[in-house]
Amino acid sequence: MAIRENGLFGKTSDGREVHSFTLTNKNGMEVEVLDYGCIIRVIKAPGKTGFADVVLGYDDVAGYEKGEGYLGAAIGRYGNRIGKGRFTLDGKTYSLPINNGENALHGGIEGFNAKIWASRIEGDALIFSYTSADMEEGYPGKLDVTITYRLSEDNGFSLEYRATADKTTVVNLTNHSYFNLSGSAANGIDDEFIRINADYITETDKGSIPLGNLMPVDGTCFDLRTLTRIGDGIDDPHQQIAWAGGYDHNFVLGWDRVMKEAAVVEDRTAGRRMQVFTDQPGVQFYTANFLTGAKGKGGAANDRRHALCLETQNFPDAPNHANFPSPFLRPGDVYHYTTCYKFSAI
Repeated sequence: MAIRENGLFGKTSDGREVHSFTLTNKNGMEVEVLDYGCIIRVIKAPGKTGFADVVLGYDDVAGYEKGEGYLGAAIGRYGNRIGKGRFTLDGKTYSLPINNGENALHGGIEGFNAKIWASRIEGDALIFSYTSADMEEGYPGKLDVTITYRLSEDNGFSLEYRATADKTTVVNLTNHSYFNLSGSAANGIDDEFIRINADYITETDKGSIPLGNLMPVDGTCFDLRTLTRIGDGIDDPHQQIAWAGGYDHNFVLGWDRVMKEAAVVEDRTAGRRMQVFTDQPGVQFYTANFLTGAKGKGGAANDRRHALCLETQNFPDAPNHANFPSPFLRPGDVYHYTTCYKFSAI
């Protein structure tokens, strides 16, 4: 495995330099990432006829600054939604910027996806770090974060998250890569197959805020425990699908914090498989319901339902649900988890 710094990728609109890095392994797999938002810009993964780029993105910094959908980016301080942008911690109520209907989404107006992260290479690890100030985007406590990227010789691309805080806060970090295993953003994902190893989802209201209960997947379009064609359920009449415009739901993996296979995606035409492993309690399966066709890499349109996200995470709105896995990080404790995307030809 090797890591190289590619140099200057571009500059933000306010003049900050953005740098690019590439991780490679002996098989020919490549991953390109940026220090702007820790963005995963390219993943060249194996298929039955060779390697192809399987993530959506943009050709320049301006695309990521102005573009929709948080493509490829690290998300924080709190990934997913917090209902009405409010939570109570140690008797004090905190208010967050509202940027998704009446709710807070993905860390606020300027979340971790829009920050320039410090970077360093240590052996087989590309390490990004960022310090989020006390009350940045309304969140209490200074938070020190590192995200470590590694590419293994068996085509596993891992993301290891660590964070500590100087006062109690809430944390939920994830990555928002959009995958299309066909290797072409021109193709929809209806004919890709998915398995998610979850017996429940967190049922939501029409604004995608959990109601607090766990809804069994049995007998519904959310039962993806065997490989299922995505198109078979994406327009199901189920109320949860109708409200979200497709899949955009947190699947419950469990409370044990043990590394396990969360999901598998296959494109049988391209002969390409992706497995997702994590020790997080949930994974948000999202079918790019809100992309609008903005121009992406190579002039390709980043269209609605032409990619999928598998965002490993704590549950949405967990600060407001005592029965959900705790999102609270206290001084002296370490927030730590790992996700690995493993690719293979089939």
